[in-house]
Amino acid sequence: MKKAVFSGSFDPITKGHENIILKAMPLFDEIIVAIGENIMKKNAFSLEQRLQWIKDVFADYPKVKVAHYEGLTVDFCKSVGAEFIIRGLRGSADLEYEATIAEANKKICPEIETVFLLTEPSLRCVSSTVVRDLIKHNCSIEQFVPEAVYLKMRT
Repeated sequence: MKKAVFSGSFDPITKGHENIILKAMPLFDEIIVAIGENIMKKNAFSLEQRLQWIKDVFADYPKVKVAHYEGLTVDFCKSVGAEFIIRGLRGSADLEYEATIAEANKKICPEIETVFLLTEPSLRCVSSTVVRDLIKHNCSIEQFVPEAVYLKMRT
């Protein structure tokens, strides 16, 4: 069974995140979308909200599980028996950053492989930071977040 972890803060989950998870589905038997908790980072949305949004978005996809963790992603992978880390790339800047993290992870835990997937070109401008800025300025986020998240945020 091929099990992978797609980690992030998902503050909030975006259409870019959703796109990467959907692309990863044919490659893995189980994908754990895991919110990594960083006590040094102030999140805009509560852990409970973020977990629920991910569950709502992937409610019809039984191979997608949702979790949260503290500490190193590779340690979380070992704890759940995942052999792969999924990372999404929007462009070359993401590749530089993510390749460095992947190399460090490989040194720490050689049995866990990082898999890079490219975001659809139309979603390259989408990020949680952009979504939070749009919310702050009372702009619509409909084209940036999955429908389930947009509908929940409107209520």
